[in-house]
Amino acid sequence: MLTDNFLRGRRRRELSDEEKEAIESVLTAPVTLPRRKVVTSRGDVVTRSTFLISGFMCRYMDGADGHRQLVSIQTPGDFVDLHGYPLQRLDHDIATLSECTVAYAPHDKLTQIIERLPHLGRVLWFSTLLDAAMHREWIFRLGRLDAVGRVAHMLCETYSRLDAVGLVEDNSFAWPLTQQDLGEACGLTSVHVNRTLRVLREAGMVEVSDRIVTMMDFDRLASTGEFQPDYLYFDNHTRTP
Repeated sequence: MLTDNFLRGRRRRELSDEEKEAIESVLTAPVTLPRRKVVTSRGDVVTRSTFLISGFMCRYMDGADGHRQLVSIQTPGDFVDLHGYPLQRLDHDIATLSECTVAYAPHDKLTQIIERLPHLGRVLWFSTLLDAAMHREWIFRLGRLDAVGRVAHMLCETYSRLDAVGLVEDNSFAWPLTQQDLGEACGLTSVHVNRTLRVLREAGMVEVSDRIVTMMDFDRLASTGEFQPDYLYFDNHTRTP
């Protein structure tokens, strides 16, 4: 099923077979999007939501000076813009970071299955609340942590989310983000990100190279980034190597 990773490790067990089939039934056939493609622009009226099957996407906002701030990173199994269903337009841009495979859920079809299956509606609501929880954590990270802590937290979060959907192997995962992307997520310059990654590598915590992140000491990295996974609402409350 296209939606096998939807809420995997996070209350997916609460979905009945009928509800899983209903979500699957509203999705279009998968399409492939190239890397660095703007999918939706701020102010666009949206009539469908995007389900991410593979790859990385982001939500971002541009400042008046032209500098971009990433406000979220989306990983496989995410409904990237489900909040656009009740809002009907977006107040930010959405783009791919890597080549992505997606399917679309037309909003009129979402209305039909939610009206027929109200519990499924609550589960989809839970999905959007997860986004809100991550936004709060990102605010904390940007407001209270130093550069090393911000990057450490970001890497721990991504590891945990990918591990939940089976995309971590031997403590490593694919990482299509550039140092500029990471800087735009953490409020840092590319130069500062480069220095920070070197500090973490030399401390024996994490290695980032050739588009791969390898955790060498997750516990120390999590401590450095003050990372606690409770805001991700995993079934087992924790995702560590």
